[in-house]
Amino acid sequence: MATTADAASESAYRPPTVDVAELRRVLDGKYAEVRDLVRTNLAEHAAVLDEAETMSRAEFRERVKDLVVTMAATGQTGMGFPEEYGGGGDLGASIAAFETLAYGDLSVLVKVGVQFGLFGGAILMLGTKRHHDAYLEDVIAGRLMGCFAMTESGHGSNVQALGTTATYDSDRDEFVISTPDDVARKDYIGNAALHAHAAVVFAQLEVDGEGHGVHAFVVPIRRDGDLLPGIRVEDDGLKMGLNGVDNGRLWFDGVRVPRDNLLNRFADVTDEGCYQSPIENPDKRFFTMLGTLVQGRVCVGGAGINAAKVALTLAVRYAVRRRQFYATSPDEEELLLDYGLHQRRLLPLLAENYALHFAQEVAALRLHDVFSLDPDEDEDEKARRELESRAAGTKALGTWHATRAIQECREACGGAGYLAVNRFAALKADTDVFTTFEGDNHVLLQLVAKGLLTDYASDFEDLDQLGMVRFVAELALETVIERTAAHKLLERIKDVLPGGDDGWDQEAGLLDPNYQLAMLRFREEHTLSGVARRLKRGVDEGLNPGEVFSAAQDHVIAAARAHVERLVLEAFVDKTATLPDGDVKVALDLLCDLYALSTIERDRAWFMEHGRLTSARSKAITRGVNDLCRKVRPIAVDLVDAYAVPSELLRSPDLL
Repeated sequence: MATTADAASESAYRPPTVDVAELRRVLDGKYAEVRDLVRTNLAEHAAVLDEAETMSRAEFRERVKDLVVTMAATGQTGMGFPEEYGGGGDLGASIAAFETLAYGDLSVLVKVGVQFGLFGGAILMLGTKRHHDAYLEDVIAGRLMGCFAMTESGHGSNVQALGTTATYDSDRDEFVISTPDDVARKDYIGNAALHAHAAVVFAQLEVDGEGHGVHAFVVPIRRDGDLLPGIRVEDDGLKMGLNGVDNGRLWFDGVRVPRDNLLNRFADVTDEGCYQSPIENPDKRFFTMLGTLVQGRVCVGGAGINAAKVALTLAVRYAVRRRQFYATSPDEEELLLDYGLHQRRLLPLLAENYALHFAQEVAALRLHDVFSLDPDEDEDEKARRELESRAAGTKALGTWHATRAIQECREACGGAGYLAVNRFAALKADTDVFTTFEGDNHVLLQLVAKGLLTDYASDFEDLDQLGMVRFVAELALETVIERTAAHKLLERIKDVLPGGDDGWDQEAGLLDPNYQLAMLRFREEHTLSGVARRLKRGVDEGLNPGEVFSAAQDHVIAAARAHVERLVLEAFVDKTATLPDGDVKVALDLLCDLYALSTIERDRAWFMEHGRLTSARSKAITRGVNDLCRKVRPIAVDLVDAYAVPSELLRSPDLL
């Protein structure tokens, strides 16, 4: 509970009056109508939440498939496809629709993602007009169900080392798709166990005895529900969650497909049986191909952030209804959210969710802008690499946030949170895999670090982990250190401190966004500089580059995380700066400050080790977090109501 001094300060404080509808408009952004369409459809089909708990697994899989096809008829699942095939022609709208689906049953969300984002998206982004004409209209309508067969039992993150082969047979003008062993079987593939008619299969292409790396092929696997010759499928069985999605394993035993089934945007085999590609370097070609599939990472990050909104809505609303213990009055027990500890548990997570929402908005808009370019234009490669990095980092932080927030909210609801009707069971089970699919989060942060260390250089894509170490050792260190010169960083922070260099012990200035951003940028650039020094020192000493990188991986991940957290805060600060003066801006500024100070507080040991926080200022930051929690408390319900999760999807009679 608050101290007497705190209470006196609170009595003089007047919280903003939040217009929930206005705040909702800020959150929904330019795609408010799209999000409302999805909310309406989710509310109409809210019974699927009950059916997930009452139907058999087989029944529920069919129910989810039928619902996905029904949603396809509304247009909400095809918004990112070209209009000539029945789509909406708006990639940003597609992301907004997908994110909002996370308010409902997550098997439906993932099935939509597999069908339209992965299978359809691969045909759209990796194929050419002949593939678009042949498949997209049926994909968008849900008539041609498909799967995305990339991951294998032996290779998930390391896609370049996939074992499935596609050998060109020039005599028959066909590719022969084969699974050489069980390590190379396709695994965890959504839609594969039951519903997919076709698969986009990623395989090592071999033409005339020469390997050309991983390429993608459209491979029919079923006709009228029956498996085609040479295809073997095994159900992955019961999972932790998402049991409305039919994940399975695939083997290919000499399956033949026509030459035209190669998705040939970046490489082709000619009529004469010659391999050709406009991208000569095979590594660059591979990473260019993968880069076009970045939409999946943006979508999964947004889904995690939006699933966390459901949990936060439930926990905050419960905390202003549930009373426990006589604390300030002998006549009435205290509301949970009036306890300082309960505020500390929930409100920084609420602030982080808002921060990630706006960071996700930036990632989605960048995706829309980059991929809305005419494919014939000279595309900005650096912009694409920066998008890939931002998408990877936002996905990692967004899905880790979901896991942490859902767990904390469940605990904050006590025994009631453990009842399935209150949604936490499904939220926990269904989102847990978000941290590892569409890229393991730690591997994604290594991708972020690689971009930072190489400054998105021209040969960025050519570097595996060993190559990156050599690159940093030979070329990039001076550049990195010059960009992150400690004295320059220090001056930047001093400039925004009240009292300059004497201001480290003052409480004033803690809520200055320039100070907050300077602190996070100092941590980011200092950490990155340290990584570069460690890698160079190890290689200069003649150590094995792989061992050097492995020894520094914790440092690499810390640098990447520091970078992404700075981007998240920057997105929040930029967003609030665009708002007109008024109570909504005041409310969001409070949340932005709470996110910033919570982030600094969480890593205050690092800041103190590096001389950027005195013990006095560290204590001031903790007081600041507590004070901000008390100021956010009166508007907490308004803040979660602005998420506009339909009441039909919240269920939870015991909580609400």
